[in-house]
Amino acid sequence: MRNNLDRHLAAVRNLGILAHVDAGKTTVTERILFATGTTHKRGEVHDGTTVTDFDPQERDRGITIFAAAVSCDWDGHRINLIDTPGHVDFADEVERSLRVLDGAVAVFDAVAGVEPQSESVWRQADRHGVPRIAFVNKLDRTGADLDAAVTSIRERLHPVPLVVQLPIGTEDAFAGVVDLLRMRALTWEDGAETAVEGPVPEELREEALRRRRLLEEAVAERHPAALEEFCDRETLSAATLAEALRDLTRTGDGVVVLCGSAYRNRGIEPLLDAVVAYLPSPLDVPPVCGMHKGVDERRSADPAAPFAALAFKVNATPTGRLTYLRVYSGTIEKGDAVWDASAGRGERVGRILRVQADRHAQLDRAVAGDIVAVIGLKAARAGSTLCAPDAPLVLEPPGVADPVVSVAVEPRRGTDADRLASALARLAEEDPSLTVHTDAETGQTVLSGMGELHLEVAVEKIRRAVGLEVNVGRPRVTYRETVGRGVSALVFRHVKQDGGAGQFAHVVLDVEPLEDGFAGGFEFRSAVVGGRVPQEYVRAVEAGCRDALAEGPLGGHAVTGLRVTLTDGATHVKDSSEMAFRTAGRLGLREALRACTMVLLEPVVEVTVTVPEDAVGGVLGDLAARRGRVTGSEVRGGAAVVTATVSLAELFGYATRLRSRTQGRGTFTARPTGYAPAPAALTTAP
Repeated sequence: MRNNLDRHLAAVRNLGILAHVDAGKTTVTERILFATGTTHKRGEVHDGTTVTDFDPQERDRGITIFAAAVSCDWDGHRINLIDTPGHVDFADEVERSLRVLDGAVAVFDAVAGVEPQSESVWRQADRHGVPRIAFVNKLDRTGADLDAAVTSIRERLHPVPLVVQLPIGTEDAFAGVVDLLRMRALTWEDGAETAVEGPVPEELREEALRRRRLLEEAVAERHPAALEEFCDRETLSAATLAEALRDLTRTGDGVVVLCGSAYRNRGIEPLLDAVVAYLPSPLDVPPVCGMHKGVDERRSADPAAPFAALAFKVNATPTGRLTYLRVYSGTIEKGDAVWDASAGRGERVGRILRVQADRHAQLDRAVAGDIVAVIGLKAARAGSTLCAPDAPLVLEPPGVADPVVSVAVEPRRGTDADRLASALARLAEEDPSLTVHTDAETGQTVLSGMGELHLEVAVEKIRRAVGLEVNVGRPRVTYRETVGRGVSALVFRHVKQDGGAGQFAHVVLDVEPLEDGFAGGFEFRSAVVGGRVPQEYVRAVEAGCRDALAEGPLGGHAVTGLRVTLTDGATHVKDSSEMAFRTAGRLGLREALRACTMVLLEPVVEVTVTVPEDAVGGVLGDLAARRGRVTGSEVRGGAAVVTATVSLAELFGYATRLRSRTQGRGTFTARPTGYAPAPAALTTAP
């Protein structure tokens, strides 16, 4: 029985498709489904017939907005695949997906190479330790260059690229690849569904042998067993090379690079073979780590172990909630009672579903290593840990980015206020990167998210799903405040006596900017000696200081990038308490911030603009007018690519302006890079 379970888990691959917008992720996913026989017709993004981009907004816009899970079978292996968004506004969807994946395929455009969001998702995968293989797509495009794309991967992402294929033909003549491991040619005729295997073309044989030698040397440098065989035989067998590539991929010491054209269905079968050969199964990844009563606890991918799963996505529909789970250990059956360790409440699983984007197949059970959806959970949110009631465990949830753009929303009819509140609550439940709050001064309902498109999609979802017409205000960015010049030895005494026990707390605070205050953060230190402030009161002062960070003196924005040091204080034998010192910390820091020189920070983004060369002058002038700072310019694939750092507030409406300046031929992408000081004229910004 144990061997059967291990064999089942060894044949599972949980992977994501990662890339910059328009690099071809969804087309790669569609061709994988077609090649595995899961679908019987090739879905096309431009026709709106894809399986994973099933939402009407995705089909209208031609981009992936919501991470979609599908399952398929290849060579006796079960592949659970998540097609992730490529637009920067939906990076939080990628973050939640990467949290539960064991591996990934990073897709790159053969003309553009590494693009801004390619770099962002690559760094996200680095943070989660997710092994990757690379697929250089669109080799049939004019200007496609595998070597240039690999160079950009090496220089911008800094992995060791291990190229295992050589293209046969270039641009329109791209017909197949040479497999450098087995030294064979794989070619696809137009309209063919499978590759034709044959010998390496004579004109490519010398180049293929040279590249095979480079691959062997690169692998031998990094893999001890391969080095030993290479020294003995001066070459590597295909089996040794494959095993070494597998190990290097899983340790992150190398990235296998394949190539093809997903649109023309060329290179997909070798990609699937590489997924099975090189990416890890649930048995190959370290046991998941959680906490129980403050103690670390690990759970291995064992169906017989206590149940533990992480909810990473929730679809809250009017007819019920669909909760997506990654099962890390144990087994769950429909009807089972589970414990939501994050919320501290019990739940019951009604049904278990194998997900095929917007279609589902019912299952009787799910075991460790599975990615499934369940119906019946009433309160579990993205990031919740579900576990066996008698073996509680809390897993680390995915991180949630702070919103940077806000809009005021209100129903067109006053009678729809309750319906709008319910729809907004459902949106925030599905997408933790969306937040909803009421402005205390204006009474307006404010929706905050990761970008203009993010909010536009959310509002459109309300209109379509609920049939509710809403008015939307102009987008506003989220400012921050930081300390430019601090203060020392600020004394604050909190004394309150109104009958009965009073409140007394005396604190002395130093406030100073952090070394890189624009990057954010908050540090609290205690330099009190002689026990003048007991430790429990020191913790209360820190809590009070954190309370004070919610509103700064310039405009009520959150305060960041500072260090507070408690240098002295005094207590009263009867009237001092944790509450008194927390109040003193809050009010004392507020007073200290008013005495500091404060700096208003605004969010900035790195913009990459791709335009015809004859339009560069106008684009540069427009960026300068938007307070943009140009950081680079190059010609790539016959077009000019300009990179610049621009205030996010200045980018609203830029897409329309760029199209008008370039007769519709210009495109741009933006990637958040943090905060920077705002102009003096904005220090009174709302």
